Amino acid sequence: MEHISASELANWLSDSSKKMPFLLDVREPWEYETCHIAQSQLMPMSILPLRLEELDRDAEIVCICHHGGRSMQVAHFLERNGFNRIINLTGGVHAWALQVDTSMPTY
Repeated sequence: MEHISASELANWLSDSSKKMPFLLDVREPWEYETCHIAQSQLMPMSILPLRLEELDRDAEIVCICHHGGRSMQVAHFLERNGFNRIINLTGGVHAWALQVDTSMPTY
């Protein structure tokens, strides 16, 4: 598993020469509705095991949560289940709101 900062992820997402990662937000729906990174896909941690087959095992997957704890657990889970290109967003959506999109509400 790798780690990426909010500013590094923002640079990656803005670089059209790079293949875009799959942004996997593992928070609960109410958290996602409060604030989320554009183009991220909601798949709460609690239902992820039931939906593993929906994920591309060859894609770079960036795991996102509020501060980075849940997403790190999901990243480890994905690695144990055969996913090889897993990246955890350090500091999560909270870091994104502080470093990249300061207009984003935090909770």
